[in-house]
Amino acid sequence: MTVISVRTTPRRRRRSPRAALLAGLLAVAGLAGAGPVAGQAAAAAAAPAPATAGNATGITRTGNTFTVASSSGAKARVVVARADIFRLWLSPDGRFTDDPAGSDLARTTDFGPVQAAVTDAGGHYRITTPALNIRINKSPLKFSVYRADDRTLVWEESRPTSWTATRTTQYLARGADEQFYGTGLRLGEWALRGKTVPVAVDNRWRENDNASPAPFYMSTNGYGAMRNTWAPGSYGFHAPAALAHDEKRFDAWYFTGDSLKAVLGGYTDVSGKPFLAPVWGLELGNADCFNASNPDYQGDHDRARHQTTPDVAGYAADARAADMPSGWFLPNDGYGCGYTEPLKATVDALAAKGFRTGLWTSTGLARIGEEVAAGSRAVKTDVAWIGGGYKSAFAGVQQAVDGIEKNSDARRFVWTVDGWAGTQRNAVVWTGDTHGTWDDMRWHVPAIAGAGLSALNYAAGDVDGIFGGSPQTYVRDLQWKSFTPAFMTMSGWGATHPEPGYRDKQPWRFEEPYRSINRRYLQLKMRLMPYHYTMSRTAHETGVPATRAMVLEYPDDPVARGNLTSGQFMAGDSFLVAPVVSDTAVRDGIYLPAGTWTDYWTGKTYAGPGWLNGHRAPLDTLPLFVKGGAIVPMWPQMNHTGEKPVSVLTYDIHPRGSSSFNLYEDDGLTRAHQSGAYARQRVDVSAPASGAGTVTVSVGAPTGSYTGKPASRGYEFTLHVPTAPARVDLDGAPLARHTSKAAYDAAETGWFHDPADRGGILWVKAGRKAGAFTVTATGTAVPAAEPVPPASAPLPQADWRLLSADSQETAAENGAAANAFDGNPATMWHTAWSGSAPAALPHDIAVDLGARHTVDGLGVLPRQDGGVNGRIGRYELYVSDDPATWGPPAATGTFPDTPAAHTAAVPAVTGRYLRLRALTEAGGRGPWTSAAEITLTGRPTPPAR
Repeated sequence: MTVISVRTTPRRRRRSPRAALLAGLLAVAGLAGAGPVAGQAAAAAAAPAPATAGNATGITRTGNTFTVASSSGAKARVVVARADIFRLWLSPDGRFTDDPAGSDLARTTDFGPVQAAVTDAGGHYRITTPALNIRINKSPLKFSVYRADDRTLVWEESRPTSWTATRTTQYLARGADEQFYGTGLRLGEWALRGKTVPVAVDNRWRENDNASPAPFYMSTNGYGAMRNTWAPGSYGFHAPAALAHDEKRFDAWYFTGDSLKAVLGGYTDVSGKPFLAPVWGLELGNADCFNASNPDYQGDHDRARHQTTPDVAGYAADARAADMPSGWFLPNDGYGCGYTEPLKATVDALAAKGFRTGLWTSTGLARIGEEVAAGSRAVKTDVAWIGGGYKSAFAGVQQAVDGIEKNSDARRFVWTVDGWAGTQRNAVVWTGDTHGTWDDMRWHVPAIAGAGLSALNYAAGDVDGIFGGSPQTYVRDLQWKSFTPAFMTMSGWGATHPEPGYRDKQPWRFEEPYRSINRRYLQLKMRLMPYHYTMSRTAHETGVPATRAMVLEYPDDPVARGNLTSGQFMAGDSFLVAPVVSDTAVRDGIYLPAGTWTDYWTGKTYAGPGWLNGHRAPLDTLPLFVKGGAIVPMWPQMNHTGEKPVSVLTYDIHPRGSSSFNLYEDDGLTRAHQSGAYARQRVDVSAPASGAGTVTVSVGAPTGSYTGKPASRGYEFTLHVPTAPARVDLDGAPLARHTSKAAYDAAETGWFHDPADRGGILWVKAGRKAGAFTVTATGTAVPAAEPVPPASAPLPQADWRLLSADSQETAAENGAAANAFDGNPATMWHTAWSGSAPAALPHDIAVDLGARHTVDGLGVLPRQDGGVNGRIGRYELYVSDDPATWGPPAATGTFPDTPAAHTAAVPAVTGRYLRLRALTEAGGRGPWTSAAEITLTGRPTPPAR
C-alpha cells in the first residue's frame, strides 16, 4: 500500500478566460504578483528613509478648518464637520490639491454649524468641540484625540506619520486591551488585534484575503477611521498599529461615539447609509447560465434544460412544484452566455411563477436601459469587468445603480465582488468563487458577520460555494445563510452528480432528506420576512447591520469582543445563530451572553453568560436561540412575497421584563419610502423578569402610509409561557378559551395553551384590527432559565506551544505537529511516512498550553483534506503540571473512523501540559496518526503553589 495524504485536484474553472483578463486588470492596477505590500517590502532596502513633517510651527483658522504649518514645509489640516466627526489631512508638499477620492467616499460633510475653538496649550495646540479635544503635539508634529473631559484618551500617534514617494504610514499606540474591527469583507475572523490585514484587491477569495476591502476600521476605544483614498494599503493592528496606504498623502475621516454602533452611525453619516433592498431581494436568489447554446458560451453547450434563456421558466416551475420558497433568478452569466431575445418573455414567464429577474455581466452595461425596461431589476457586476477594484469597480456599481433607478421606479439591487468604503450604500458584496467545503464554510461565518463591522449590511457567499459541494454542506450552509439578509446559489459550476442525492445547487433538486431540510429553512426565512426587513431598515437608518458580530450587541462582554465568538452571530437583535460548520451532529462552544436564551426548536431556556457544549444539532437542526424579551413579527407561510396577502400578522413573543419592537413596512418595491411612504407599528410587552405574573402586549396603531397598506388585518400572538393563564383579555374583555388546537384554529378569536409545544405556547387570536389594542394574560409565568454550565469554555490556542511529537511528516507534505493546534482545519499533523519505515503506533504529541487550566473536554477534528489514513482510534489523554511526570491517563476512549469532529468529556483535571497518545489507527490501515485540530474545553486555573 502506498501511504499518501489524499488531496483532491481542484476542478478547473470553466471561466478560464476570466482569469487571464483578471490578471491583466490587476497588472494595470499595479496589483499583480505579490501585491503592493509585498512589492514595497522587497524594495525597502533600496528606498530612502521615510520623511516626516518635523515640528509644528503655527496654526491658523478659517471657519472650522484649522491648518498647521511645519518646519519641513508640510502642512496638516483638521476640518471639524461635527462635534464628533473631523477630517485630518496631511500634505507633504503643503498644498491641499491632491484629493483623488473627492466626494465619492465622503458623501456628506456639511452637518451645519458646529462649535469649535483652538488654544495654544504650550507643548501642543488644542482644538475643542463639545465632544472632543484634538491635540496637536508641536515637537514633533503628532496628533492625539481625547474626550470632552480632556483626560480620556481616544487615540494617539506613537510617532509622527511618515511617507515615502509611494507610501504613507500612520502609527498609533495600542491600548492594553484595545480591539479593532472593520476593513470590509475580510474572509476570516473579525477581531483584528495582532493581525495584519491587506486593504487591497486580489480576487483570490481564500481565507484571510479581503474580498471587498474598505479603508475603514474601528476600535473599542470608541472611534473609527476612514482613509479618504482609492489607494491599496495594509493595516497592522500591532503595538504600535501601522496603518499604511500606497500614496504620498494622508487623508482620513474620524468618527467617535460612546459605542461601536454609534461609530458606525457616524461613519455612515459621512460615507452613506446602507441601501434598503427590495423585499424580494431578501429571498433566495439563483445565478446560472440558461443560454448554453450560445456559441460564445465558455461552459457546457449541451447542458440539459439550459439551452436558451426561457428554459429558466422550467426551473421556476420545478421550484413551485416542490413547494420551495425562492425569489429571483439571474438567468445569464455574461461569460459568453448572454440571453435569448426577447428578454421580456423570460421576465414575464418568471413573474408568472412569482420570480423577479436580473442579469449578470462581465462586460459592462451598454444595454441596461432596455433591459430594465423589459423588467430586469437586478445586476451582478462580475470580476472580468470590475475586477480591477477600487474606483473602477465603484464606478461600475454606480453605473448599475443608475441603470436601474434612472429607468424605473425600482430600488437598486446590485451585487459586486469588489467593494470599498461607501459600497454599503449601493450593493451587496459577496465572497467570490469559493468552494463547497466545511473549511470554506467555517471562515464564511466570521467573514459575513464581520462585514457588518464595516456597515456592509448585505454581505453574502454563494450557498455551498461555486465549486464542489455535497448535500450535507449545502444543507448546513443554507441553514445559517437563511438568517442573513441576502443570499444566493450559484448552480452553474457545481458538479452534476458528485454523490447520490445531489444534482446541482438548486435547493429543490436534492433528494430527501436534504430537500425537506432546505424547504424548512427557506419557509422559515419567508415567515420571518417582516423581522428581517425591519432589521434591514434599521441598518438603512443607523448603519448598524442586520447580521451582527456578537461584540455589536455585547460590547462590554470580554468574551464577545474577540474571536472566541467569531463562529456565531446575532441575526438582528433577537436571534443568536451558531452555525454547524463540520460533519457533526453536536455543536460545541456556543457562547450565550448575559440574559436568557431559549432554544428555538425545543423551548429550553438558559441563563447566560456561559458556554454551551455538547448541544444536539443533527443535520436538520441549526443551533438557534432567541433572546429573552424578543418580539418577532411573522408573515403567513408563502413561497414568495406577494403570493398571499398578509391578512394575519403573527407576533412570536418570548416575554421577559419590558421589551418593544417597531415594525417597519412599505411597498417593498419602489423608492417611494425615500419620500416618507412607509408605516410603523410599535409593540410593547411587559412581563415578569422571572417567575409568575401578568404578561401584557400593547399593540400600537400603525402610523404612516404607503401604497398597498392594509386598512386593517388580523393579529395572532404566540407567547412562550410554560403555564396556562387564568384568563386572557382583549382590551379588558375576556377572550374565549378553546379546549383544543383544532378548535382554536377554526375560531376567529380566543386562546389556547399547549404545554407540550416548545416548552409551552399560549396561542391568542385578537381578530381583525385597524387601531391600537392590548392583550393581557393574567396568572401565567415566564420560562424558568437554567444556568449555562459556567465551568467550561474553549481554551484559546494562541499561547499553545509544541513540546514534542514522536513523529511528524515534513518531507513530502507540511505535516508538522504544530498544525494540530494552529486553528486552521486545512492543515494537519501527520506522522512520518516518506523516507524510512514509519514508526510504529502508539504515537504521542505533547503541548504546553501556556498557562494552567482545568480541562474538562477534548476535541479532535480528523484530517479534512479527503485522506483517511491516520484517523485516531483508541487514545489516552494526559494532563500534568510537569511534562516529565504524566501519571495515569486522565481519559481514554475510542473515536470512530469518520471525518466528523469528535468530542469527549474529560473528568476535570488540572495542569499546564497536555499529552495525547494515539494507540490505534481508527481504520486499521497502518501505523499512522493524523489530526487537523486538537481542541480543549475547560477554564483557566491559578498556578500551582
